Amino acid sequence: MLQRHKNHQFLLQLVLTALFAAAITIMTAYMLHIPIPTGGYIHLGDALIYLAACLLPAPFAAAAAAIGAGLADLLTAPVWVLPTLMIKAVIVLFFTSKGERLLCRRNIAAVVLAGLFSPAAYALAGCAMAGTMAAFVPQFLGTLVQGVGSGALFIVIAPALDGVKLKARVRV
Repeated sequence: MLQRHKNHQFLLQLVLTALFAAAITIMTAYMLHIPIPTGGYIHLGDALIYLAACLLPAPFAAAAAAIGAGLADLLTAPVWVLPTLMIKAVIVLFFTSKGERLLCRRNIAAVVLAGLFSPAAYALAGCAMAGTMAAFVPQFLGTLVQGVGSGALFIVIAPALDGVKLKARVRV
């Protein structure tokens, strides 16, 4: 009986990971997709990455984030695929899926940390691609807008999802 439960739990986590990866791809590549002149683009897909990180265990959330955002970049900005695979997998580590609520102190702090880490990491990647550090500030500021937007969206939707007790219903 215990093995059956573990198999069911793993299958549920795998299915949710695939669903999040697909939703992240769509939200990143096609919903409010605004290219920025310094490279990359503004989107709200990170809000779904944050949600996945609050619901799924870290390895599953990292897979959903990397696959979803990586596919979005493959479709829209292929030069960014490799940095995206690494950066998006890392930002889920700031969040916790433990606890009863999506919006807890740690996850609020994680929004801030992820919102700063991601633009800094993309700016460094942009500098490496350009071969100069001159691109850092414009790249950072451009992606910071995206991070703030995704963080704000997460902060708005998380209490609503907590209100309907999403974590208790999903029980991942």
